[in-house]
Amino acid sequence: MKPYAAVIFDMDGVIVDSEPLHVRAFEEVFDQLGHGSDHGIHFPDFFGRSDRVVWESFIARHQPSQSLAELTHVKEQRYLELLHATQPIYPGVESLIRTLAANTPLGLASGSVHTMIEAVLALRDLRPLFRAVSSSQDVAHPKPAPDVFLHAASGLGIAPEECVVIEDSAAGVAAARAAGMRVIAITNSLPADRLQAAHAIVSHYDELGKLLL
Repeated sequence: MKPYAAVIFDMDGVIVDSEPLHVRAFEEVFDQLGHGSDHGIHFPDFFGRSDRVVWESFIARHQPSQSLAELTHVKEQRYLELLHATQPIYPGVESLIRTLAANTPLGLASGSVHTMIEAVLALRDLRPLFRAVSSSQDVAHPKPAPDVFLHAASGLGIAPEECVVIEDSAAGVAAARAAGMRVIAITNSLPADRLQAAHAIVSHYDELGKLLL
């Protein structure tokens, strides 16, 4: 992957093992809404995408009385409770981020909203290490569109083609490639055969470090 001028990390499934927490939070809210067994959401199809996309699919199917904003707020609050209770930062990723940040501009590009991004980064005081943090709230189109990665590169002041992205989802890999960036996929959330569009695939953070350091 060398040379590169910046590294842009996805967050959910790369820095924090949050996909199970997102699923649990959604399922608990679906159950409260009376759709615990028939919500119709196949969560792996939504890995790497924003909560809004999940809720839009649910709303189209079930037409709940609550607004998108209300549903989003309830789910986010439950997710934050689970996050603080478990603090599931992936072993090995913090040291890699700190080592890279000593000499390399780092960005973060996430499908999560800023409230959840800040909550995750606060768990290990990682926010100061990222020179640019971009959320799905900052752009018109979520992953697999390239917008959030381009927004992060712009915040770093570095050309997209000089950035390497770390991703765990097929939507994220597609978004990074559409942005003209190289991308390394880590098999935290999906098997390697679902990530074949990446330029490289790893299964552990030590492998990732060998490609970047």
